[in-house]
Amino acid sequence: MDRASRLEAAAAQARCLAHVDHRPYPLSTGRWFMGQSWLELLFAHWPVPVEALRPHVPDALEVESHDGSAWLGIAPFRIEALRVRGAPSPPFVASFRELNVRTYVTRNGRPGIWFFSLDASSRVAVRAARRLYHLPYFHALIEWRRGGGGIHFRSTRQEDRPARFDAEYRPVGDVFHPEPGTLEHFLVERYCLYAQHRGRLYRAEIHHGPWPLQPAEGHIAADTMPPPGLALPTQAPLLHYSARIDVAIWRPEVIARSRSSK
Repeated sequence: MDRASRLEAAAAQARCLAHVDHRPYPLSTGRWFMGQSWLELLFAHWPVPVEALRPHVPDALEVESHDGSAWLGIAPFRIEALRVRGAPSPPFVASFRELNVRTYVTRNGRPGIWFFSLDASSRVAVRAARRLYHLPYFHALIEWRRGGGGIHFRSTRQEDRPARFDAEYRPVGDVFHPEPGTLEHFLVERYCLYAQHRGRLYRAEIHHGPWPLQPAEGHIAADTMPPPGLALPTQAPLLHYSARIDVAIWRPEVIARSRSSK
């Protein structure tokens, strides 16, 4: 991404704050901290029994379900134009590839995301996210290429336990914005993340416009990505693609203290 593109992305990140009517609760009154642009993202989702996920999520959070099932999600994408508010995107460290494994939770009426793991191709991003957001980030070798009308994304974790992901995917339908009450809305329209570190539960607010989704197709090999003790369902996942979304992120805040070590 050249300098002009980074400046354009920074402006788009700031502009996203002008559109808030789609949010399930009001925008944070504090100052946002970081901007990012997420590109060529795949949402792969599998239904999972709530009781299968419950041991892997802190007791302070409720595992959410839709039509009786909780959901396990895996999302590969590219991050561009990462920057701190008020500053330009730094060269060489503002762009990298990421893969996250997640489920959906709520606390005190705020639906959000719980990350089981986040793999990134940037060591700098891994160190910073661990320190600032207390998230389970790991460095991975990630290959990304576009060709044949689709995207090939391959990730091999370089630390902690072995974890590999290999996928080819492409959009196959028109862009749509999920309607409230639908499964797609439940899966993607979430405006905070939760993390736990040393007995403290954190929440970080996020904002962006409504997700522009497309139906997707592809092949995914991701059996080692869920946390130990949680098997990936054998059925084919529900796939959606999003070409781009510009995001503003707040610093995390402590919202509870817990004795749980999960």
